[in-house]
Amino acid sequence: MNKIVLRVTCLLCAITALASFSVFNNANKNTAPFPANLKLPAGFSATIIADSLGSLRHLVVTDHGDIYVKLNSIKKGNGIYFLSDTNHDGRLDKKKSFAKYPGTGIKIKGQYLYSASNTGVYRYKLNDKQEVIDPDNPELIVQGLVDKRRDNSKSIALDDKDNLYVTVGSYSDACRQTGSGQGIPGCPLLDSVGGIWKFKANKLNQSYGDGVHYAKGIKNAVGIDWNTSTKTLFSTEHGRGSFDDKFPQYYTAKQSADLPAETLYELHQGVDAGWPFIYYDQIQKKKMLAPEYGGDGKITVEDKYIDPIAAFPAHLAPNDLLFYTGNMFPERYKNGAFLAFHSQSSQKIGYLVAFVPFKNGKPSGDWEIFADNFTGQNLAKPTGPFQYRPIGLAQGPDGALYVADDLKGAIFKITYSVKGK
Repeated sequence: MNKIVLRVTCLLCAITALASFSVFNNANKNTAPFPANLKLPAGFSATIIADSLGSLRHLVVTDHGDIYVKLNSIKKGNGIYFLSDTNHDGRLDKKKSFAKYPGTGIKIKGQYLYSASNTGVYRYKLNDKQEVIDPDNPELIVQGLVDKRRDNSKSIALDDKDNLYVTVGSYSDACRQTGSGQGIPGCPLLDSVGGIWKFKANKLNQSYGDGVHYAKGIKNAVGIDWNTSTKTLFSTEHGRGSFDDKFPQYYTAKQSADLPAETLYELHQGVDAGWPFIYYDQIQKKKMLAPEYGGDGKITVEDKYIDPIAAFPAHLAPNDLLFYTGNMFPERYKNGAFLAFHSQSSQKIGYLVAFVPFKNGKPSGDWEIFADNFTGQNLAKPTGPFQYRPIGLAQGPDGALYVADDLKGAIFKITYSVKGK
């Protein structure tokens, strides 16, 4: 009798597992891969290789072409998907999930997968196929980082000397005193938010006191990447919110819509980008004193704070950064920076992937739109719901560019080929 029960139980488990696999497979059977209706430079094409995964964040591609992708919120108890193309037809047809926390940052370095929650960073040992060996027992590398829900994502980067860099965004827009438009002198919040901290990648149970306050004055650096060419860290910054609500005597509503710039910085240990005391005006191309600290939209600041290396329209929300090192794309893209923008500007551009060309470790031209039309809408006069919004970037082993979406949970693969080859 027990043998019969055991066999029935095992059969039910097998059916359940098969059903779980089939749901994902069938959901993507008629939707991926298929050509994505993106606007791309000549020679590039895009397909959707997975869809309907839920709200995604950052992702990383293994040397074997499998994908680990983070979820913005827990789905069926887990916050990471491991996706595979088992029959090599270009569709991610197998899905496993693990990690009992949501989050943003995810990277592979050596034999480990590093994954950030909203309060810290874990790492998982990988086998030779870069598959997680023990998903239920990760090592806790960093803990106790500030999470007050607003701008709480933790993005990560790793260098070649076993250092781990973690971003901590500020939940306060301008470090104002309660009930006042005035800023808090010195902004004590900077001790724990609004910057990037450096930890050891191979040391367990670290907290703020074990790390180095690597860079400060960056309100919310969701996009971060280690540049293997320059051997330096780069980050984006989400600019602050409106000016005119508290300071209508200095700023119009249009100025609040146009300012401040979203920015890209090259960082070295000890630098200060100036938040909340200053902001960068991309129209005047100057660092300006923030109104909470005595500014009026005209007062510039001294060179105490670093300058951005690139500036973008306000409120575009740069949510990922990737330096391209592959060989698939044309040479001009080599070592250049891709950025995923998750919102739109007052000029009604946005929800796009941009590119900044680099030469000898520095930007060599203006930023440009690389991939557009994720929303499927004319942003100036939308006629329906948005289809997709770019949120995460990754490079595949063949040099393809992968883009994650946080509306439907799609993953795009962008490739390049010379016509006729």
